[in-house]
This record gives sequence, structure tokens and C-alpha cells, in this order.
Amino acid sequence: MDRFYVITNEEKDKDMHVAGQIAAYLKRRGIACGVQKLSQRAMRIPLDIQCIIVLGGDGTLLQVAREVVDTGIPLFGVNMGTLGYLAEVDRRGIFPALDKLLQDEYEVEKRMMLQGTVYHGDQVTGRGIALNDIVIGREGPLRVICLRNYVNGEYLNEYKADGIIVATPTGSTGYSLSAGGPIVAPKARMTVITPLAPHTLNSRSIILPGDDVITVEIGEGRHQAPEEAMATFDGDISVSMVTGDRIVIEKAQASVGIIKMSNLSFVEVMRRKMSGQ
Repeated sequence: MDRFYVITNEEKDKDMHVAGQIAAYLKRRGIACGVQKLSQRAMRIPLDIQCIIVLGGDGTLLQVAREVVDTGIPLFGVNMGTLGYLAEVDRRGIFPALDKLLQDEYEVEKRMMLQGTVYHGDQVTGRGIALNDIVIGREGPLRVICLRNYVNGEYLNEYKADGIIVATPTGSTGYSLSAGGPIVAPKARMTVITPLAPHTLNSRSIILPGDDVITVEIGEGRHQAPEEAMATFDGDISVSMVTGDRIVIEKAQASVGIIKMSNLSFVEVMRRKMSGQ
């Protein structure tokens, strides 16, 4: 690799100090490197870039992944905060990692993404893409909502719950995990459905093939009253929904490449993360 671009979360990289260090390190090796703040929403990244270095954390990397997925450029995450699953190195390991990138000592893991389309009747009211998960939850006062779920057009079940998480394997170690969902290896091609605080004792997560199409419909509220809900993509972009609306969730055509250079297996990474190492 010899063509890089840095996108930095300026809230975690004050005065773009670390981004500047990376650019200077590469410049000393005769390699130009563009730098951009995460807050600059218009990301004009040259198409000949071979690697986007993302400074921040998992949330920053999720946002960048959605922004640049159509470019096909792989991402390398640097964790500037605390625990991270997507960002492989912290700031102490940046320069050894850069050396490995320059020497082509890495691999690119392709991660599936989800696309969700919200319908009000036959009208599309919103659409989004997610690397981690799409969450459909209540909007407004605390109360359970009715969620009717279909797979490939066939009725599956109904949850009365605070909401539902539809996660990728990448997202299985995020919100879905905290809600009691299973951990899925990141290279897998499957989708995890996990209810949020369901009001039945036998409600469990459901794992489906990645090519299945999942539809979640908002049911009526208490006493047949209209219900309000919200579909949220990677905890960032949200689309309002009401009773009768549905969101159709399927594997996105595009995938995102995450650069990995560690020889640690997925099992070893999970063991270290869970033990706080």
C-alpha cells in the first residue's frame, strides 16, 4: 500500500494531532496522505486511495463505513477511546501498524451490511444501510410495542417488547450482545434477530441465513391505539414509523472491507475482550 487517507474524529483527536502525526510519518517515507475531519460530511475521497485510516472508535468506523461503502476502499480502524471490536489497534500501535500496511502485511475481511427500507403503505418513507444493526424501537413514553415479523414474506412471530434488533455478524458483539443475543463470527453470512426486553419468557434470538429478507411491521398499541416507533441504523440515522408501517431488511449489495493484520483468531480476540485484556 502506498496511497492513504485519514478520517479523524476531532472529538477524540484534539486539534487533529494524531492525524497530523500519521500524515507526517508517511510523508517522511515519500507517501502523500490526505486528512479530513469526521464532521466534514461531504467525503471527497480520491478513488485511487488504497486504505482509509479511521481515528476514533467503533462508532466512528461505523459512520465512515456507511459513507464510503460504495467506493470499495478498505478501512483500518485506530481506537482512540476504550473498548473496541472493529478498531484493531490503539494509538500506541499506530506506527508499527503503518509499517505493516506499507509492507502489505495484512488481510482484508469483507463484512456484510444490511439495507433497510421503510414503507408507509406502498410509499417509501426512508432507507438506510448499516454495518452493525438496524433497531426498531418505541418512540415517546416508556411502553411495549407490538412487532410482527416475517421472513421471505412468511409470518414468523410477534414480539411485544421494547423493540427488536436485526444485526449482522459484525453487530452481534454490540447492542445485540448486550440484549442477550449470540456472538457470531464476523466472516459469517447470517442475520441475528434479538428482541429487546420481550414480555414473554420464551423469546430468544433467531439466526437466519444472510440472504433471507426480514420484514418488521408495527402493530397496534394498547386499546388499538396508533403506535409510534423508530427505525435506527447503526445508532445514528433514524426513520419514524407508525402502526401499519413496515421495514424490509435484507443483505446490502455492497460490503465493507476491514483491514486486519493480527494473527489472533476470532476466538482469541473474543477471549481477550471479554476478560478485559
